[in-house]
Amino acid sequence: MEEVQMFLDDAREHMDKAIQHLTTVLAKIRAGKATPSMLDSIMVEYYGAMTPLNQVSSVTTPDAHTIFIKPWEKTLIQEIERAIMNSDLGFNPQNDGEQVIINVPALTEERRKELVKQVKHEGENAKISIRNSRHDALHHIKALKEEGVSEDDIKRGEDQVQKITDEHTHKVDDLVNHKEEEIMKV
Repeated sequence: MEEVQMFLDDAREHMDKAIQHLTTVLAKIRAGKATPSMLDSIMVEYYGAMTPLNQVSSVTTPDAHTIFIKPWEKTLIQEIERAIMNSDLGFNPQNDGEQVIINVPALTEERRKELVKQVKHEGENAKISIRNSRHDALHHIKALKEEGVSEDDIKRGEDQVQKITDEHTHKVDDLVNHKEEEIMKV
């Protein structure tokens, strides 16, 4: 049974990674209110090296439609503005000499629907990854029959793989539904 357990653990690990990836992707999809994580993909040139924005400044959201970026060094203000404008986020940053300010516009109904489609697409990608992990695990477990593993152990292993798959698929559905509600809430 320990041979089967090895493949179960491997499948669970791959499925967990699919959930983690989905969580990361969904965090970057904006839901109408400003969050510091919206800028996680922004890299700023800092002493010749590309550095994540949150490592050269503090990023705060005083309200639902504003992001303040206060760099540790004032000389970075122009660099931060340039990095935000060059990103695909569509923000128009301004500065007051002390910090960079981003006004996050409210989402239109049409844009909300586009974002929901994107969320569902990402959820489906996660489910595909989970199903691929299930397929690989089942393939390896069935191959153990030739190595003398009992039919009962193989059947239990297959049942466990399906149980793990169902758990992870349910997590994906929960994440997608939660994000969809967040986006559609005005």
